[in-house]
Amino acid sequence: MQRLAMDLRMLSRELSLYLEHQVRIGFFGSGVGLSLILGFSFAYACYYMSSIAKKPQLVTGGESFSRFLQDHCPVVTETYYPTVWCWESRGQTLLRPFITSKPPVKYRNELIKTADGGQISLDWFDDDNSKCYMDASTRPTILLLPGLTGTSKESYILHMIHLSEELGYRCVVFNNRGVAGENLLTPRTYCCANTEDLETVIQHVHSLYPSAPFLAAGVSMGGMLLLNYLGKMGPKTPLKAAATFSVGWNTFACSESLEKPLNWLLFNYYLTTCLQSSINKHRHMFVKQIDMDHVMKAKSIREFDKRFTSVMFGYRTIDDYYTDASPNRRLKSVGIPVLCLNSVDDVFSPSHAIPIETAKQNPNVALVLTSYGGHIGFLEGIWPRQSTYMDRVFKQFVQAMVEHGHELSSM
Repeated sequence: MQRLAMDLRMLSRELSLYLEHQVRIGFFGSGVGLSLILGFSFAYACYYMSSIAKKPQLVTGGESFSRFLQDHCPVVTETYYPTVWCWESRGQTLLRPFITSKPPVKYRNELIKTADGGQISLDWFDDDNSKCYMDASTRPTILLLPGLTGTSKESYILHMIHLSEELGYRCVVFNNRGVAGENLLTPRTYCCANTEDLETVIQHVHSLYPSAPFLAAGVSMGGMLLLNYLGKMGPKTPLKAAATFSVGWNTFACSESLEKPLNWLLFNYYLTTCLQSSINKHRHMFVKQIDMDHVMKAKSIREFDKRFTSVMFGYRTIDDYYTDASPNRRLKSVGIPVLCLNSVDDVFSPSHAIPIETAKQNPNVALVLTSYGGHIGFLEGIWPRQSTYMDRVFKQFVQAMVEHGHELSSM
């Protein structure tokens, strides 16, 4: 609340200076224009405070998890104030990649082999200068999973690493096969239904630092993959806790929403071209099993998945693949604490598909649902270049689980 008041005071001061120095004559000089501006500003402020700025809905499967979050991750119970001039879903979604900063991060790359002869690129931020956890063997480790065509260079990943560095934690980014510049050694890429590569990465990281607290955070498709893994493994995972952001819960509903005309124009077609570009670099690896010319003519993500992804992973139909890829089916089987942040205005993940009733049946699950924020948006403040609401949720939650996670088992 204090931050919003400060932002509004700053905006009011800047508006007053503008009116004083630039608008002195004519229509505005009569006072009518100034009255209209002030009247509109007051009306907009009233609308914003009554209809836009709201506390998120916190849905938990148990009272213990709810109390834990209120005590150690209070941001999930505080009012979220979206950027006053950009709170609509599509605006937040489109703006974040351009307006948010990209903190400098120096990675150490590691290529690990897979059982089928492929390789996975991991980008490590070791945080060897950590003052809180100088012993590398016990330094908390956060595994980060980017979105559909994302890599360790995405701004939201860089911000998570920057915040983890403030806490003294180590991070490792799991880049899906073929997207981070490494060679594709086998005719296989990735999908959010197949968790084999993630299982390989988690076992590898845990084997390097078995005594370190180990957590994971997934964004968009990375969160879908993470939830599918957690649902498959139940409590039998070395991960202590996990967080997901802007997950698509039901792949059918996501696809249907993104195929609406405006959403197709703004998001779907662009993402389809990104997917096509990512596999076209390795075209020679797929020509024996897939009609690549047909794939390159796809005009939507659904068409791409029908012609490429579902074929690559052996699904009989696109419906079979989308059923298997939807993490809402596996949420009931998650066996470790997981926090899931979604905005109900996210066109990538329609609110009617969020599994609220399923979450209420699992004491390990907490859904944090904001009224606004878009897809990986969650912008706040007058000029949202640095931190977002999503970043603050990430930082508070991982810190809570590292420092106080033992309280959950005793509740």
